[in-house]
Amino acid sequence: MENQRSSRLPGFYQKSLPERIGIIAKWVGLSQAEQAILENATGLSPQQVNQMVENALGVYGLPLGVATNFQINGKDYLIPMVIEEPSVVAACSFAARMARSGGGFTTSSDEPVMIGQIQVLDVENLQVAADQILAERESLLALVNDPDLTIIKLGGGGRDIEVRQFRQTTIGPMLVVDLLYDTRDAMGANAINTACEKLAPAIERITGGRVNLRILSNLSDRRKATASCLMTTEALTTKNMPGALVAKSIVEAAVFAEVDPYRATTHNKGVMNGVDAVVIATGNDWRAVEAGAHAYAARDGRYTSMTRWWQDENGNLRGMLTLPMAVGTVGGATKVHPTAQIAMKILGVSSARELAEVIVSVGLAQNFAAIRALATEGIQAGHMALHARQLALAAGAQGEMVNRIVETMIAEGNIRLDRAKSLVKAVLDKPNLA
Repeated sequence: MENQRSSRLPGFYQKSLPERIGIIAKWVGLSQAEQAILENATGLSPQQVNQMVENALGVYGLPLGVATNFQINGKDYLIPMVIEEPSVVAACSFAARMARSGGGFTTSSDEPVMIGQIQVLDVENLQVAADQILAERESLLALVNDPDLTIIKLGGGGRDIEVRQFRQTTIGPMLVVDLLYDTRDAMGANAINTACEKLAPAIERITGGRVNLRILSNLSDRRKATASCLMTTEALTTKNMPGALVAKSIVEAAVFAEVDPYRATTHNKGVMNGVDAVVIATGNDWRAVEAGAHAYAARDGRYTSMTRWWQDENGNLRGMLTLPMAVGTVGGATKVHPTAQIAMKILGVSSARELAEVIVSVGLAQNFAAIRALATEGIQAGHMALHARQLALAAGAQGEMVNRIVETMIAEGNIRLDRAKSLVKAVLDKPNLA
């Protein structure tokens, strides 16, 4: 049974790349052709690239990793992540293992309702125009809910129309008509933009005004996903700190991000390290998700933390993350990019809502890992070790030579590119040193 599969894969990081691919292939049932795409990094062909973007020159590769240990709503997941920053995949896997002590992640999500906007100018009386639009709400919705459209047949389509008035702007009075549109398992940008364009002539007729922009909003706050978790004090305990003190320190760090936008920016960047990596891996629009997430973090007029962390009555640590999450499992690069298709197969989600819930779980996990490191041993110890590895690779180290040079630089406390180059040169001059 699928639900009996465990995402706990001890020692997975110690395996070779081919061994890891083999484990994942068995876990999810990848075909030989799909394994070949991973093994040979052949995600996109020149022909596909040429069709996807203008003036194409080639492919810019990024690492695809898998975060382990995730349990969400009682189901185990392996999480594909595309990111070039070291430590993120490991940190998410570590946090997910910690969260298992409290039952894993619990999630919920809204119906996939997006907002399309129609800007109306040159309106003589905003209130009268707004009232007229609302009076014709049903006929306007009927215009965009053509029963022959696939999305309507799937249960999506226009749900409501709202009107907002901006009486004083630098270009004069403005009316904004918001179309609430259920996009089902699609991200929905194309469907919403098409619907807004279809409404524009009717809006002009009703208001006597002039329609300018007709476009979706990436602040998809009607389409949110929430993840929460509990970390027991036992699981939080380190060699040097009791779990209760770790929990207290994490809460203190979290409040720092709640009150100070300078800290909140870095705090939220950590959240998005996890979020974006899954969004990219699945072929979704990470720029739209980023825009919506940061706008939502400033929804009360002040930029603040995306997450909340607190201690419950038993002293255990609890966390929660809610974000707008406009992602899809159909359409776009999700169905075009071969590696994105494999990522979706590994993930095994059945709907856009489930995907959104997985993504916010990863964001919460990454945030926990980052602030735990900051609040305990500090972030530099692990980060500098990974930085040393990058420097060793940049200096030309290969194979086992990499670990030897990393260990030497860390022992010396001299993690610099020029030192890495001198160590590589020494090994190449005397190969037996490797």
